[in-house]
Amino acid sequence: MMLRVQGSQRSGCRLRALAAGVALALAASALMGCSLFQKKDDYVPDTPADRLYNEGLFLLNDKQDYKEAAKKFDQVDRENPYSDWARKALLMSAYSYYQSGQYDDCINSAKRYVTLHPASPDAAYAQYLIGSSYYDQILDVSRDQERADKAINAFEDVVHKYPDSEYALNAKKKIEMARDQLAGKEMEVGRFYLKKRDFLGAINRFKVVVTQYQTTREVEEALERLTEAYVALGIIGEAQTAAAVLGHNFPDSPWYKDAYRLLKGQGVEPNEDKSSWISKAFKTIGL
Repeated sequence: MMLRVQGSQRSGCRLRALAAGVALALAASALMGCSLFQKKDDYVPDTPADRLYNEGLFLLNDKQDYKEAAKKFDQVDRENPYSDWARKALLMSAYSYYQSGQYDDCINSAKRYVTLHPASPDAAYAQYLIGSSYYDQILDVSRDQERADKAINAFEDVVHKYPDSEYALNAKKKIEMARDQLAGKEMEVGRFYLKKRDFLGAINRFKVVVTQYQTTREVEEALERLTEAYVALGIIGEAQTAAAVLGHNFPDSPWYKDAYRLLKGQGVEPNEDKSSWISKAFKTIGL
């Protein structure tokens, strides 16, 4: 019994030695294969982090070669992941990707920066880059507005997490512009339904604008379109309220003039019903 155990141990040792020898041979073979097929110019020697970082800055500022600059900054982060140079390079990588229009790469780098360095003074800028990357990809209102939603969420993080940063004010402005875009999408669909005489479908879309996006430029038209749709359905009271709220909040709007003429054609004038959802919506927001 003892001999069998010892024999097993010796076999195990021999197998481990053999495996180690095979591994070494494979490694050597792989290295030889790489040396045979690798171009001399592809070889990248170890370079100090500060030198790589400065090379990235040169490519970024002097050459304006944003893609190559991003590669240099990524190399700093890859080869010196726990250094202060890596922290700086990660942010510069995000900026370089943004400048080159590589928005997904910018978002990934900036998110990583915020995750790794949330207390850094530059975290606000990294978060702002995330929002800007989504914002710059917003499509016209006839297309999907997912990026507008993501831009708003990212910019709201700037405003809420870094309210005293220099980027908070611009983030607020871009939030409003992105909200205009979302409201515009609702109006686009609402006008489509109105043209098809699907008045209930149209009302539902215009209602979204009035309740969720009434600080946007689209709300004036939404109220006028509600007047149109309610008149078409014979719900004159709601039509009068929509026109009255429009006139009260935007008295000089050309949309109010249209709504007023439409009601006069029905023999009535704008008259606000305080119990209407339209009146309550504006009272809640405080316009």
